[in-house]
Amino acid sequence: MGKKILSFACLAAFFSGSHAAPQLGELAPEFRLQDQNYEWHSLADYKGKWVVLYFYPKADTPGCTTEACEFRDNIFAFDEFNAQVLGVSVDDVASQSEFAEKYHLPFPLLSDSGKNVAREYDVMGMLFASRQSFIIGPDGRIAKHYETVRPAEHTNEVLGDLRVLTAEN
Repeated sequence: MGKKILSFACLAAFFSGSHAAPQLGELAPEFRLQDQNYEWHSLADYKGKWVVLYFYPKADTPGCTTEACEFRDNIFAFDEFNAQVLGVSVDDVASQSEFAEKYHLPFPLLSDSGKNVAREYDVMGMLFASRQSFIIGPDGRIAKHYETVRPAEHTNEVLGDLRVLTAEN
């Protein structure tokens, strides 16, 4: 029995990686990923802007579609806060492209098929990224981390926090 528990713990540690989620006030981990149009994006590209980096498990599944469409339907509100929305999943670029086209998503969907960025942000599960989000400030630091996300309500929650965060700066 003890060996089985130890083996499971070792497997869980292996699959989850050894990174801890970046903490509030820390510099956000840098990344360089391709979007649905095969264009490269890095966090440095958005210096001076707020970034809403949201991780989702799988393109074109019910919760992920709801969340993406909520961001899409409120995209102009994010513009008012000088905020860039970036979706990230471990899906390949082709899957991201189909998802973006099907739902007319006007923001980059980044392919983390190597799962490195999901591990850096400590959102990688056994197979998929967990549904978590980060607001990254114009200075590149973590301003907010959402560990629990309800797809239909998340956009309004993020916009409310951006309202507060931008008023503080």
